[in-house]
Amino acid sequence: MGKTLVHTVPIDYVMIAFIFVFVLGIGFLLKNRTKTGEDFFLSGRSIPAWITSLAFLSANLGALEVLGMAASGAQYGGTHFYWMGAMPAMLFLGVYMMPFYYATKVRSVPEYLKLRYNEATRGFNAISFAVMTILVSGISLYSMGLIFQVLVGWSLTTSIFVSAVVVLIYVAMGGLTSSIFTEVIQFFLIWLGLLLIPVLGMVELGGWDQMVSRLPHGFAHVWSHMGTPDSNAMGIDWLGVVLGLGFVLSFGYWTTDFLVVQRALAAKNLRAAQNTPIYAAYFKMIVPFLVIIPGLMAVALIPDIGKAGGPSYNLALPLLMERYYPPGLMGLGLTAMLASFMSGMAGNVTAFTTVWTYDIYQAYIKKDASDAHYVKVGRWAVVIGVIVSIGTAYIAADFPSIMDYTQLLFSFFNAPLFATFLFGMFWKRTTPWGGFWGLLAGTLAAVLLYVLIPEGYFASDQAGNFWRAWAWVAAAVVTVLVSLFTKPKPESELKGVVYGLTEKVTYAGHAWYKRPGIQALMVCVLLVFLNILFW
Repeated sequence: MGKTLVHTVPIDYVMIAFIFVFVLGIGFLLKNRTKTGEDFFLSGRSIPAWITSLAFLSANLGALEVLGMAASGAQYGGTHFYWMGAMPAMLFLGVYMMPFYYATKVRSVPEYLKLRYNEATRGFNAISFAVMTILVSGISLYSMGLIFQVLVGWSLTTSIFVSAVVVLIYVAMGGLTSSIFTEVIQFFLIWLGLLLIPVLGMVELGGWDQMVSRLPHGFAHVWSHMGTPDSNAMGIDWLGVVLGLGFVLSFGYWTTDFLVVQRALAAKNLRAAQNTPIYAAYFKMIVPFLVIIPGLMAVALIPDIGKAGGPSYNLALPLLMERYYPPGLMGLGLTAMLASFMSGMAGNVTAFTTVWTYDIYQAYIKKDASDAHYVKVGRWAVVIGVIVSIGTAYIAADFPSIMDYTQLLFSFFNAPLFATFLFGMFWKRTTPWGGFWGLLAGTLAAVLLYVLIPEGYFASDQAGNFWRAWAWVAAAVVTVLVSLFTKPKPESELKGVVYGLTEKVTYAGHAWYKRPGIQALMVCVLLVFLNILFW
C-alpha cells in the first residue's frame, strides 16, 4: 500500500466493487448468446445505431480521453483534439467510408486492405495494428494503476493486475457484444461520476471569466493565439494543427483504426453503421466540458502543476477529484475513472482479438478450421492480449505524458495508413504494390523521424507529434510512384471498394434525423459555431 491523497470509507469500496461485479455479470449473461464468429467478433451485425454510437464514443473515452485530455488541457489549453482533431474525421467516416467497410462485409480493416490491395498489405497492417492496440491498452492499464495508487493507496502492480483480470473475463466470455453493452453503461457512469468536477470548480473560481483571468494567454481559446509557434504553449502554428492534427492524425485514427470502426460494423444495417460516428459526434462536441475544462481549472487552482517539484499534468483530474469529492462520494468518482479505463482497454482488446484471429491466425496459421475453432482462438487471444498489455503498461509509465505517448503511437501507425486508404478508396489507379510499399515507406519514415530528430528540437512533444505525422507524405508519394509503374487491379475487382465504382446509397425516403448526410451537415454547422464562439 502506498500513500493516499484522500480518506476513503467502506461505501467507496462498495461502489468500486459494484462496477467489477456489474461488468462480469454482463459477460456471464451474454456468454451463451455468443456462439458464432460473427456473434463474438461483430455482435452479429445486429445492434441499433444509438447503442453503437454510444459504444463508438465510449471505446474512445478511456485513459487517453479522461486522464490524457485533462492533462493536455492543463499543459496546452484549447480544444483542438475535439473540434479539429476528431469531429471532421468522424463525419467523413460516416458519410464516405462506412459504405465501403459495411457493404463489403469485411470483418476488419486489414481485411478491407486485402480486397483493395493484396495479402501483403493486409498482413503488414494486421501486424502493426496488433502491436499498436496492445501498446495503447497498456496505457489504459497504467492510467488505472496510477489513479488507484494515488487516490486509494494500491500499488501500481496490484491495480494493473486486478483491472486486467476483470477486462479479461468479461471480454473473453461475451466478445464484442459484452464490450459494447458495458461501454454504453460505462458512458453514463463516466458522465455521472465526473460531471460534478467542472461544476464545482466553476463555482469555486467564480465563473468562466474569473477562471480565464487566471490562465496563461490563449489557454481558453482555439485559434486566436495560433498565429505563430511562440504565441502558444504547444509551440506550433495553425497550419501545423490543421494539417498535422486535423488532417493526418485525426483522419488516420478515426477512419482507419479498427478499434472505433469495429463498433460501427456491429450496426444492424448500412444506414445505422453510417449514423454511428455521426451520432457520436453530437456527444463528442461536449466532451471537452468533462475533460478539458477540468484541465484548465487545474492550472488556475494548482499553480505548481507540471512544474519542477510539482504534480504531473497526468494528475490534473485526480487532484481535482481529491479537492471536491469527500469520502462517500469519492467512490462515485473512482467508479467513473475505472469505467473509462476499462472501456478503453476493452475496446483495444476486442479489436486486437478480431485482427489476430481473422487476419493473422486464419490467414497464415490455420485457414480452414471451423467457426467454433476461431471463436475459441479469439477467446485465447483475449488472454494473450491482456497478458502482453500488462507488460506494455510499464512502457507507458516511462513517458511523462500519456497524451504525448499516445499521439506518438498514432503518428507511427495511423498517419501512414490514412494515405493508403485515401488513395485506395478514391483513386482506382492505385495498385496493390503501390499500397503495400507506400504503407511500409510511411511507417518507416515515421520511425526515422522519431529516431533522427533529437529530443528538444520541437517546442513541445505534442508539436513534434503533429509534424512527425507528415510521414503521411512519404506514404502518399511512394504509393503514387509505385502505382504509376505497376499494374492496377481490373475494375471488375474494385466494384464496391473504390469510390466511383460503387453504387451510391440514397436515403431519400427516410426521415431527416435518420439520414447520414443531413445529420453530418447539422454537426458541421454546430462545429463552425463552436470554433467561432471560442475563437
